Amino acid sequence: MLKREIEEMGKKAKEAAKVLAVLPSCKKDKALKKMACALREKKDMIMEANDRDMTEGREKGLSEALLDRLLLTAERITEMADGLEALTALPDPVGKVDSLTTRPNGLQVGKMQVPLGVVGMIYEARPNVTVDAAGLCIKTGNAVILRGGSEAINSNLAISKVISHAAEQAGLPEESVQLIETTHRDAVGAMIRLNQYLDVLIPRGGAGLINMVLENASVPVLETGVGNCHVYIDGEAQLKMAVDITVNSKVQRPGVCNAAETLLVHKDMAEEFLPLVGKELLQEGVELRGCEKTRAILPHISKADEEDYETEFLDLILAIRVVNHLGEAIDHIQTYGSGHTEAIVTESYTNSRAFLAGVDAAAVNVNASTRFTDGFQYGLGAEIGISTQKLHARGPMGLEELTSTKFIVYGDGQIRE
Repeated sequence: MLKREIEEMGKKAKEAAKVLAVLPSCKKDKALKKMACALREKKDMIMEANDRDMTEGREKGLSEALLDRLLLTAERITEMADGLEALTALPDPVGKVDSLTTRPNGLQVGKMQVPLGVVGMIYEARPNVTVDAAGLCIKTGNAVILRGGSEAINSNLAISKVISHAAEQAGLPEESVQLIETTHRDAVGAMIRLNQYLDVLIPRGGAGLINMVLENASVPVLETGVGNCHVYIDGEAQLKMAVDITVNSKVQRPGVCNAAETLLVHKDMAEEFLPLVGKELLQEGVELRGCEKTRAILPHISKADEEDYETEFLDLILAIRVVNHLGEAIDHIQTYGSGHTEAIVTESYTNSRAFLAGVDAAAVNVNASTRFTDGFQYGLGAEIGISTQKLHARGPMGLEELTSTKFIVYGDGQIRE
């Protein structure tokens, strides 16, 4: 029964996608603005639904970091609405033609950007993803089927009802945005094999969810990776900048994928830097775990082991290692990093260039917090996820990444001999 229901949703989404693919930008933007207004108008109803999720989350013993990801405040709902309106100010990529060239026989050959079609989104305890995914898909002419986690089911139901109704009122097909209303895991099993209707599947969450989808899906997957991110304090770093960037990367929002999980410190900076940053981090409630060289300077912290350097904590926990040189820092990142975001703090142009060249990640920052790896911060509007793979899309995925291309050819009667 559930499988048939999911298939019916896919069928309806496919039909909606045909309409969305040829809608002019003005109609899509009108829908986005109406969705934004509806979120603001129904703010209280959405927060009431979120309160139920928060209560159940506390009863289940969710960590404070996960509860923070789940929480919807009036300010956060307003930010979600602002994000939808920001999309209307961005150029619509659909229909854009690149690289139109003329062949010797007079044929003009180019590439046109087109929607992917039907996007499937599987995500965990972040109800804002419901809005981000819907908005990005509508702007790019894609239909979307959403499957959120059980922790946010009440919030997602409320949000999807509000935005899908607003989109329909603006003239979009009724099934442009659909939410799978059951949290039963069989729904995911049916969704990841919906090849007949889904054009792409995007999992967004922890390593368990992403690996499960990658291992079992027959639908093409755009992988959003976990964020085992590092900050490396070079031997030529400016001290205050190093402290500020480290603390912000770890503390500003520890439960998200672009928060730092490991701090690497050049041996020449360790004696002066570690006591300063350790004091700041401990005041913020961060549990520190260090190598033997780190613990010689900060003897009160616990010992870091191999698992700590491999772990995306998503919590107020930070692993620390003192390294002998830049190359050792890069080797550590290449060994343990997840290819998400890596940062160096340095005053050396040579070292920054070596770090940029040597580190293989979707985003590499010089003298900037890892927390900037974000579609909105990059000027993309919202984002549907951060890709750590290398095919089609890498890094924050905004409007451009939700399109594909088709070749277009203009002729005046040419035939091939």
